[in-house]
Amino acid sequence: MTQLAPLPDDPPYLRGLNAPQREAVLTTEGPVLMLAGAGTGKTAALTARLAHLLWTRKAYPSEILSVTFTNKAAREMRERVGRLVGDAVEGMPWLGTFHAIGAKMLRRHAELVGLQSNFTILDTDDQLRVLKQLIVVADLDEKRWPARSLAGLIDDWKNKGLTPADIDAGESERYANGRGGELYQAYQERLKALNACDFGDLLLHMLVILKTHCDVLTTYQQRFRYIMVDEYQDTNSVQYLWLRLLAQEHRNIACVGDDDQSIYSWRGAQVENILKFEKDFPGATVIRLEQNYRSTPHILGAASGVIAQNSGRLGKTLWTELDAGEKVKVIGVWDGPEEARRVGDEIESCQRAGKSLDDVAILVRAQHQTREFEDRFIAIGMPYKIVGGFRFYERAEIRDALAYLRVVNQPSDDLAFERIVNVPKRGLGDKAVAKVHQLSRATGVPLMTAAARILDTDELTAQARRSLGNLVGDIARWRDMARDLPHAELARQLLDESGYTAMYQAEKSTEAAGRLENLSELVRAMEEYESLGAFLEHVSLVMDNEGGRDDPKVTIMTIHAAKGLEYHTVFLVGWEEGLFPSQRALDEGGTRSLEEERRLAYVAITRARRRAVIIHAANRRIYGQWNSSIPSRFVGELPSEHTETETTMSGGASLWQANWSERADPFADVARGTGRGPGWQRAAGGGSGFSTTPSRVVESRASAVSIGNKGRDDVKVGLRVFHQKFGYGEIAEIEGNKLEIEFENAGRKRVMDSFVTLG
Repeated sequence: MTQLAPLPDDPPYLRGLNAPQREAVLTTEGPVLMLAGAGTGKTAALTARLAHLLWTRKAYPSEILSVTFTNKAAREMRERVGRLVGDAVEGMPWLGTFHAIGAKMLRRHAELVGLQSNFTILDTDDQLRVLKQLIVVADLDEKRWPARSLAGLIDDWKNKGLTPADIDAGESERYANGRGGELYQAYQERLKALNACDFGDLLLHMLVILKTHCDVLTTYQQRFRYIMVDEYQDTNSVQYLWLRLLAQEHRNIACVGDDDQSIYSWRGAQVENILKFEKDFPGATVIRLEQNYRSTPHILGAASGVIAQNSGRLGKTLWTELDAGEKVKVIGVWDGPEEARRVGDEIESCQRAGKSLDDVAILVRAQHQTREFEDRFIAIGMPYKIVGGFRFYERAEIRDALAYLRVVNQPSDDLAFERIVNVPKRGLGDKAVAKVHQLSRATGVPLMTAAARILDTDELTAQARRSLGNLVGDIARWRDMARDLPHAELARQLLDESGYTAMYQAEKSTEAAGRLENLSELVRAMEEYESLGAFLEHVSLVMDNEGGRDDPKVTIMTIHAAKGLEYHTVFLVGWEEGLFPSQRALDEGGTRSLEEERRLAYVAITRARRRAVIIHAANRRIYGQWNSSIPSRFVGELPSEHTETETTMSGGASLWQANWSERADPFADVARGTGRGPGWQRAAGGGSGFSTTPSRVVESRASAVSIGNKGRDDVKVGLRVFHQKFGYGEIAEIEGNKLEIEFENAGRKRVMDSFVTLG
C-alpha cells in the first residue's frame, strides 16, 4: 500500500491512525468505499475524514452532507469533529440522520408534494388511528385486517421507494384480498388533507421531488460537494436512490460499512447496496479496514470461520496485534434451565475473578429467551438489565396475560380487571367502563362485582351489556376450571378463549410473532410452579427486583440490539437449529435469510473482547412440549483451532456433545446401568418438569444412537422419507447424521436422521 505523506503542520486528526485509515481520510476525490470490519476503528476514520475536509477548506461546512442512522451517532460525530477542528462543525446544517435531513429538505419544498412547510410528522399511534378510520370506511373487518399490518406494509413500500402509483396487483394482494394499493392511496390523500406525513414520507416525498423537479435536484447536487454515509450496509432502497441522485454532480461520495454486519433486512435494509457500490460508482476506491482493536485472535478466527461460509460478500481478513487469549468456548447443556444455571455459575466465577458485571453480556436470538435467565438471576441475586427492550414480565403482552390470570386468581384485583376489560377490543367504550367505575365507587365493591351487578340494569347499551356479560361469565368459568385444570393449561385455554392469542395471530407481523413466542414462554414458565398463586407471587418478586440504578449489572439483549457494542465476556446462548438460525427466518427467506442469520452470528461473536462462550441445549420446551434440538450449523462452522469444546455436562447430559465432533455412544452410561442417561436427573430431582425415566431412555436407545457424527447407512440423497411432524419428503443433502429434506408440505427442513423412516 502506498505510504501517504503527512500533511503540513501534522494535523491532529491523523495522529494514531493506521495506514488504511489514513488513506480513507486523505482520498477525498471520487467515490470511496471504506469497508470496515468489526472493531477496526471506522468511527475514528470517518470523523477524521470529515475533519480533514474542514481543516483543508476543501468545502464549506454547509457543502458537506454527512448522514448517520441514529441521533446518537450524529451527536458523537459532531462532538468528535468539534474537538478536532473547533467551531467549524457548528456550521454543518447537513450532519444528521436520514430522516432529520429529509425533514429539513422537505420543509423547504413541501408545496411540491401538496403539503405546507409546517406539516406535522405523525408518530405510530397517530398513524394507526388514521389507518383504522380508513379501514372502517372501506368496510373491512379490522380484526381480520389489522391496522398495524397495513402500517407495516405501507412502511415496506415506502422503504422501497414505491408510491401508490407504483403498487401493482401483486403487491396490492398483500392486504385485504387486493385492496392494499387502494388503501395506501387513501392513506396518502388523508395525510395531505391533515397536512401531515409519516417517517417514511420524509424520504419518499423528497425522492419524488428530486426525480420530478430538475431545478431542485440540480441545486442540491451542486451544493453537496462531499457526501459521507455511515453504516451503508443498512441503507434501504429509498435511501440508496436518494443518495445516488445527490452524488451525481461531484461524485465525491464516501460510504462506510461492512457487508458482513448487514442484519436489518426486516426493516428494509438491502445488503446489495454495498455489494454493488463499485458498479454504481465506476472507478471507486475500495479501502479495507482490517486491523481489529477490540477482540483476540481466537475470537476473530472463530467469527471469520463462520462468516466465510457466506457467498454474497466482498471479503476481508481481520487481524489484531492483541495476544491470543482464550479460545472460544463451546458448551453443550441438557436443557434451557441448565443453560441458565450454567451461565449464572460462569458469571459468578467472573465476579470472583474481579470482573465487573457491567462488562458481561448475554446475547439471545429471540426476546422470549430472556425469561429463563431473568428467573435464574432473581433466584441467585444476580443484578441484570435488559437493553433494547423490556424485561420479560414488563412486556405489554405479558402484563395483559398476567392481568387475566390475576383476575382469575383474585376477582377483587381492580387494576388487573381495568387492564383487560377491553383487551382485546370487545366493544366496550369509555362510557360503559366509566359507569362500571362509578357503580364500584358508589357501592364500595370491586370492579368485577360492579360489572356483574350492572348487567342487571339498563345502564349500558345492549352491545356493551352483551360484551361485558361475556367477559364476566368467562372469568367465572375460568375460576371454576382453575379448581381442576393445571394452571399452565388454564393459561393456554384462557388466552385462546379470550381472543388474546387470535389478536396477534391476525396481525401477521414480525413483532406479533415475537409476542406470541413470549406468551408461549410465559405458559411454559408457569409449569415450574405448584399453583397459579405461587407463580403470581414469583412474578411480583421479579418485578420488584430493580436494584441500585447505578450498580453493576449483567446485560441481557438480543443480538440485533448488541450491534455496535462490546464487552469483555459475552455468552451466546441458544445456538440450536430452529432457534439460531431462526426457523421462521429460513422458512420465509431461504438462502438469503440463512446468510443474514450467519451475519448475525458474526456480529454476536465479535461483540466479545477477551472471552466468548457459545452454549447449545439438547432439549427445549416449546409450546409446552419438550423438543430435542441439534446444535446450530454455525457451531459446526467454527474452526477447531479457535474453539474449545467442553467434554462433559452436568445432569447426565455428557451425551449431548456438538454433533459436529466425534463422540462415543451417547447412551452408553444408561447401557452400563450408571443411571446417568438423559432425563435421569430430571426424573429424580424435579426441576423443569421433564419426567422421562431411565427405562424409557433405554427403550429409545436404538433410535437415538445416531446422535454421533456417523449417521445412518440406509439414507441416501433422493430417497423418500417420512417425518412425524413434517410428513413425506425427499432427502436433498446429507451431512453426517443431519439431513436436509425437501418436504412436500413443509418446505426444506434440517432434521436428525434418527427422526425419519424410509417412505
